[in-house]
Amino acid sequence: MTLKQPPARLYAGLGIALLILFVASLFVGRVWAPLSAFVDRGDPRWPIIFDLRLPRTILGMAVGAALGASGAVMQGYTRNPLAAPDILGVSSLAALGAVITLYFSMGEASFWALPIGAMIGAVAGVLLLLLLAGAASSIVTFILAGAILQIIASAGVSLALSLAPNPWAVSEIINWLLGSLADRSIDEVRFAVPFISLGLVLMLTLTRPLDALTLGDVGARSLGVDLNRARLMLALGVGLAVGASTAVTGMIGFVGLMTPHLLRPFVGSRPGALILPSAIGGAVIVLAADIVVRLIPAAAEVKLGVAMAAIGGPFFLALLIRLRRRIA
Repeated sequence: MTLKQPPARLYAGLGIALLILFVASLFVGRVWAPLSAFVDRGDPRWPIIFDLRLPRTILGMAVGAALGASGAVMQGYTRNPLAAPDILGVSSLAALGAVITLYFSMGEASFWALPIGAMIGAVAGVLLLLLLAGAASSIVTFILAGAILQIIASAGVSLALSLAPNPWAVSEIINWLLGSLADRSIDEVRFAVPFISLGLVLMLTLTRPLDALTLGDVGARSLGVDLNRARLMLALGVGLAVGASTAVTGMIGFVGLMTPHLLRPFVGSRPGALILPSAIGGAVIVLAADIVVRLIPAAAEVKLGVAMAAIGGPFFLALLIRLRRRIA
């Protein structure tokens, strides 16, 4: 087992990339913003920059950080390289919770209905996953448990679509499920960022338990790790972060799967050391992908969730092939 701290140059590289993408995200899009538009409130592009692109950029960073850190924590806790919120059904159950609120038009009565529905779904997803997989779980049992949750969530969403009261409700559900950062406002930022921040803090408390779990459950307990508490922190941390992210952007997949794998070579086999770099790396990936979808020449903007699926699908296949070769 290789244990080493993340090198300072990794944080420096990720920080510089994030800063460059943050600035670029404010400038680029269907309408390019010159520097003068940032200081002239009378410029028609000023609202585009500060009312649309700034909230979108902040949300992209927050959502990427939530998904990246969640993937690192789930892979570390389950000791399963294929674990991620979207792969194991957590994001799908968050989506189901939000779709139920859309189906019953609860959002018209309260702004909080959809976000709360998504977070309840995400927390329930993590708890069900851990419960179904069991204490002595293996890669196979986690994948099976995740597949069961995916099936349940997909069935629920399909039922909501088939029984939707009108075409407008169907369109609203489908557009939301595809995942996007377009047209988000400061209200979504005010809602999501505190919950995502709290989720990240809870996940960062798992650094020591995740490192200890590399020795197995018995070894972790012998080091004084309270696995029940770690499990609760994981459920609450991932549930809050993924639920809040899904509530404001819809389904954005593969960030939690890809980010830890891309950064693991820099931190060795220490799962706890991967959480913070994965949070920053996830923010970089989502922000970069969101800039790309804005620049794709098409009649309508490509959904971010669709773009991430196009990137993440081949990555998942390559990862599966490598894992199969390792097992063989």
